Amino acid sequence: MRAEGAEELIPPILQGKKIKPFISQELLEKSRPIKFNLPGGGLASGYRAEILPMVCRVYLQARDAERLPFNQMHVARQAEILLRALEHVGIIALVDEATGFQRDRAATALAEILERFIAKELRPWVQTFPDEYYAELFRLRGLDFPKDSVRRPQYFGHLTNDIIYSRLAPDVLEKLRETIPRKPDGRLKHHLHRRLSEDLGHPKLREHMSAVVTAMKLSDDYDDFIRKLDRVKPRFDETLALPFEGDRSKMGL
Repeated sequence: MRAEGAEELIPPILQGKKIKPFISQELLEKSRPIKFNLPGGGLASGYRAEILPMVCRVYLQARDAERLPFNQMHVARQAEILLRALEHVGIIALVDEATGFQRDRAATALAEILERFIAKELRPWVQTFPDEYYAELFRLRGLDFPKDSVRRPQYFGHLTNDIIYSRLAPDVLEKLRETIPRKPDGRLKHHLHRRLSEDLGHPKLREHMSAVVTAMKLSDDYDDFIRKLDRVKPRFDETLALPFEGDRSKMGL
């Protein structure tokens, strides 16, 4: 039995009756608020970073057991996206980036990820983007796909940067742009994918491409496609918020 007042020590996002059976004792113990010093000075109250994936799993388990109310399904969707993102960047690194503590980390975690993604030498050109990727992109943009030509609208490059490279790993698009020289007119001399590493960068690109093409085929137009893609393969420069504090009534708690 918890002591009187213990309920107030638990984050609001964990106080719903429907998710209570899925909350472990370990999570309850780790979810008590802690005090910490802000980088710019001052004292603040918060929660341990490592409980975030545990909270995400609580909502996914409740959803899979069909116990999660409809008005909380958006939380489960956000939780699923966060867990996927955390496969690429450790939870501590993710929270440090959001709070400004990244300057205090001894290990350069993001730099190490980029080093593994980016090849030191330019790879030979091979066809990396399948024809069906461009066929679907033409369709979603309301354009006729020219089967007898490789010419594509110039802005397709900007779309591909958003659809592909900004969703592969943190800062990978910026790093690729830095490593590839430019022509006198300012355009890149080589395709971005030629600087992806053989052991990690290219396999991740092919895996991502498969998910992208699937989402394309399931979409009616470009806006519909981006909504679906944002759900399953969000950009790494965007933060999804879970309501640890605030109005619990919006969640039906």
